[in-house]
Amino acid sequence: MVSDPAQLIEKIRATLAPCRLGDWPTPLDRAAALGGAVGIAELTVKREDRSSARYGGNKVRALEFLLAGARPGTVFVTLGGTGSTHCLATAVHAAAAGGRAVLAQFPQPETPASRAVASACRARAALVVHARARASLPLAVLDAWHRAGALGPRRWIAGGGAHPRAVVGHLLAGLELAGQLASPPDAIVLPLGTGGTAAGLALAVTVLGWPTRVVGVRVAPRIVANRWRTTWLAYAARRLLAHRAVPLPAPRSLDIVDGLGEGYGHPTPEGEAAERLASEHGLTLDPTYGAKAFAFLLQRGTRNVQRVVFWHTFAVPVPQLECAP
Repeated sequence: MVSDPAQLIEKIRATLAPCRLGDWPTPLDRAAALGGAVGIAELTVKREDRSSARYGGNKVRALEFLLAGARPGTVFVTLGGTGSTHCLATAVHAAAAGGRAVLAQFPQPETPASRAVASACRARAALVVHARARASLPLAVLDAWHRAGALGPRRWIAGGGAHPRAVVGHLLAGLELAGQLASPPDAIVLPLGTGGTAAGLALAVTVLGWPTRVVGVRVAPRIVANRWRTTWLAYAARRLLAHRAVPLPAPRSLDIVDGLGEGYGHPTPEGEAAERLASEHGLTLDPTYGAKAFAFLLQRGTRNVQRVVFWHTFAVPVPQLECAP
């Protein structure tokens, strides 16, 4: 167990030198009424949606480490669905880091949330290359990478920001909880997509010496969202830090439950019910990630726990994001 989490956060930042994109720590809000509605004695919400005034969400954590050290004018190339908040966050924060973004995107089901994100992506990215279907995404990625070369020096950003350096950003998010909670929660519940956030939180609870369960609700296909990939990311981040004289204990395994439904981006009845309930208590969930994760709480997946932290990852695009910078 680390004796001073705040000191460890500063040591990691000094060692890896991320750029500064977010406002840390993000708030941890008590959600007593919402917790009562789902039968949880103490529900708190980690507001990763408030991570940046430019555009928030959990991806800002990753981008601080992934965009760091790039020379001005760098073109960051990444991929995701048409409603990908990772793509939007990359486009917005690439500009803040003195660069631009080129996106390769595959189609996903349209919802009000995904349409708003897609519109903002088109407005903020230097170029968006659309695949006609998910199967043709590799060709769109190659096209995007080639066309980005005409705009400036390129840097590849993994889909979803799933990279060991990015996991370190999410580790720091988990360490923030030590200064925000009087005692460890029974569980942290979050959506599981490409796995970077879950990997960082698995590392964090181990470093803190907490018995907390990290529950990842699968919202992407198993080939992407799985235990092996998430565990690999956690161990790779641990090795990265060990090589820089920041040793950490081996991360514990996380719990994975399925919430995908018909497919990525497809709303589920359980998610829609969760979205409505959360909205009644002032919390906006997206149907692709947050609603499916919160549905786990409605399905009594935490019936044996009393204290839960819900990891709120989705930031609603504000209207000005749909205007050219």
